[in-house]
Amino acid sequence: MKNRRIVWILGVLTLALGLLVAGCGTSADNSKVLKVGTDATYAPFGFKDQQTGDLAGFDIDIIKAIAKEEGLKVEVQNLNFDALLPALQTNTLDVAISDMTISEERAKQVDFSNSYYIAGSGLVVNLDNTDIKAFSDLPGKRIGVSIGSTGSEIASKIPNAQIREFNNIVDAFLELQNGGVDVVINDTPVNEYYVNTKGKGIAKVVGEDYEAAPLGIAVKKGNTELLKKINDGLGKIKANGEYAKIYKKWFDKEPPTEK
Repeated sequence: MKNRRIVWILGVLTLALGLLVAGCGTSADNSKVLKVGTDATYAPFGFKDQQTGDLAGFDIDIIKAIAKEEGLKVEVQNLNFDALLPALQTNTLDVAISDMTISEERAKQVDFSNSYYIAGSGLVVNLDNTDIKAFSDLPGKRIGVSIGSTGSEIASKIPNAQIREFNNIVDAFLELQNGGVDVVINDTPVNEYYVNTKGKGIAKVVGEDYEAAPLGIAVKKGNTELLKKINDGLGKIKANGEYAKIYKKWFDKEPPTEK
């Protein structure tokens, strides 16, 4: 009887120890996962790597670096640009990062982090186009933009413009190549990347930047706790050199000095 009691006590202790270890494991595995949305058609900010099928780019590296500093895991989803803000508002996403200009109109819908990049908007035309050299040449022209983009906002102000909106910027560039539009308005870094890769020998960048504006990381309006973490992590990677490392990787130059 005594031996049975000892065996029973040992069994209970073993079970309790097992539950304790399992509980510790569950706690570690349930680290906060940051649901991040991006439009993976804006290389070099975000795109799908043809070899691995993974999402890559400046924005992807930046949000992963921020998350690492804050002890968070990242799960990145590829969505059309115009779907990003609604996805934040319905809690489908926690964060949106996608070459997104901080604008007054967007700031009514979501909250933005501190700026992590300054980007201007520019023009892309086919190589044989000699009519369009600047924004002043755009009235009456057929203009391609992506839905919900800064380019779309700029195009809406051009007199007599025939504006065509596309689900993603890749489709706009393709329509330019096919002669369906005369020009594409889009963020300059993306334009430059396109004409040096898929658009090489097909298209060119013309004109001066429309207006340089800050890019921000968006969260649901009122989510001050997450916004604080994003800004904190961004500040850390700027201070420890990781931001500069990522910037140089994708733009082949040092980031501009912040004022």
